[in-house]
Amino acid sequence: MSKEWESDVVRAPEKQGLYDPSNEHDSCGTGFIANIKGDKSNDIVRDGLQILANLDHRGAKGADPLVGDGAGCLIQIPDELFRDWAGERSVNLPPPGDYAVAMCFLPQDEEARDVAIARLERFIEIEGQILLGWREVPTDTAGLGQAVLESMPVIRQAIVARGPAPRTRTPSNARSSPFASRLRTRSWN
Repeated sequence: MSKEWESDVVRAPEKQGLYDPSNEHDSCGTGFIANIKGDKSNDIVRDGLQILANLDHRGAKGADPLVGDGAGCLIQIPDELFRDWAGERSVNLPPPGDYAVAMCFLPQDEEARDVAIARLERFIEIEGQILLGWREVPTDTAGLGQAVLESMPVIRQAIVARGPAPRTRTPSNARSSPFASRLRTRSWN
């Protein structure tokens, strides 16, 4: 191979049409698996995990090969799982679409965790939603390095039911705007 040919292979093409080489990024990978008909299937999760295995470098391994930057799967809310959770606790879980699940990565320190939980619960109340409860997320720490274990958050899910229908926003209730909501999250005591 000639040096000239090699340099053409590694160099991005010139800016043309909708392509701009300044948008190129290195060392990044994502994979998407979906059922375009919206069918729920564990096969989708299995295929997603296979993509993750195929993108082994995605873990951003450092000096400790058991430390990475993490990866995740975004899936539909598994209603049956949450129905089981609710049934075990005598919680009335609304129909799918009328509740949400907040993935919460909380501090290990109990006092700091209590503060974070109280703030989220207060925000839910302010927004007129209904906290149904907290679910401990099962975790498997086998294979994790010591550095990960020392910094691993406590993982819980807040199950939140839709509150009463939101009011129409007017100048008198502008406090309910998304902007005001963001301001409130910064000013809680």
